[in-house]
Amino acid sequence: MSDIRLKITGMTCGHCVRAVTKALEGIPGVEKADVTLEPGEAVVHGLADTATLIAVVREEGYEAEECKKSQSGS
Repeated sequence: MSDIRLKITGMTCGHCVRAVTKALEGIPGVEKADVTLEPGEAVVHGLADTATLIAVVREEGYEAEECKKSQSGS
């Protein structure tokens, strides 16, 4: 299992977070999606195509892009 981090813009409330979470978790191969309003990110756990994840977020009315991997290992 791998994690994919997405930067999501356009979310303004808890309803937005729930809508994005539900959309991401509806994709085959996604085990869980942790979506946060601040700083506007999603961490998707599982095996899914990044382009598919971004497309689903956009279908919900938000913008998404893959976060660059950090060298620090946070």
